[in-house]
Amino acid sequence: MTNTAPLPAVGTGPAPATGPVPGPVPQEPQGGSFEPQGGRGGPSPFVLGAVLVGVAVVAGLFWGLIRSGDGGVVGTPQAGAPSSDPLKDGRFDYEVVTGPVEATDCSANAYGDMIQWFADHPCEKVLRGLYTVQEGEARALVSVVLVVMPEDAQAQQLKAVTDTDGTGNVNDLVRDGTATLPKAPVVAQGEYHSEVNGREVTIVEANFFDGHSDAQLLAEIGEDAARLSEHLSEG
Repeated sequence: MTNTAPLPAVGTGPAPATGPVPGPVPQEPQGGSFEPQGGRGGPSPFVLGAVLVGVAVVAGLFWGLIRSGDGGVVGTPQAGAPSSDPLKDGRFDYEVVTGPVEATDCSANAYGDMIQWFADHPCEKVLRGLYTVQEGEARALVSVVLVVMPEDAQAQQLKAVTDTDGTGNVNDLVRDGTATLPKAPVVAQGEYHSEVNGREVTIVEANFFDGHSDAQLLAEIGEDAARLSEHLSEG
């Protein structure tokens, strides 16, 4: 009887292992660090730092370009030199009628109670000027007087006296006949304004030609014209 080798029973081998089948172990690439597969969590600290440094450098260069050499910003106009013409650099533009006329005897150039006041308190000098100003259809005559007293306290006293109604004042150049101006208004019957600066007192009187009436405008002219004392000082 012929002997034959027994065949192995079907299904009798070792039972397959349970659980996930392990995949191939990833190998670290040469020359670099290993990074897990899948989505990245953001740039590395080294890359992020390099980007921030680059942004700072670009911003610094840009800011330097928009700065001018003297600290001003390009495109911002520098302030121009202040005007040196007191006739033109204020609210209104003035035309000189006559003056400045200078004297050292204020009493001889005053009227009313101011004649005696100046006799008791002599000034150092008085400067007078006469101007016209046009605003729209309104034209005004403006008298500006600059009195220089020996002391600040006397200048304050002078302003207080002339600010009081009925005490008189320093003659304007039409009143004393120095200037002849057809149909000139009486400035002493118009707007009055005075200022004191140290030993100097500026007195302004203004009135409209042709009977024009605008109290607000005349008040603005009287206040603005006080700067014409600079024109008197410049001679």
